[in-house]
Amino acid sequence: MTKDTEKYEKFERLAQKRVSEAMNRIRLIGNLSDTRNYSYSEEHVKEMFDALESEMRNAKQRYKSGTAESQAAFTFKNKKK
Repeated sequence: MTKDTEKYEKFERLAQKRVSEAMNRIRLIGNLSDTRNYSYSEEHVKEMFDALESEMRNAKQRYKSGTAESQAAFTFKNKKK
């Protein structure tokens, strides 16, 4: 097996695992929409999806240019005290 083949297979194995995990986490975010258990504002929803969309754009950009900046962690801008 060549080094390139090993790298290709490693990419596929890790990508499948990581994308599946990300998809599951996104489903869990969707579960937060249950108003029987949670209360949120439209601003919360906008901030969450803006952050996710930004991170997706950054990830895509890395495949095109090899570089992109990522946000370290998500936090709401105006948390209710």
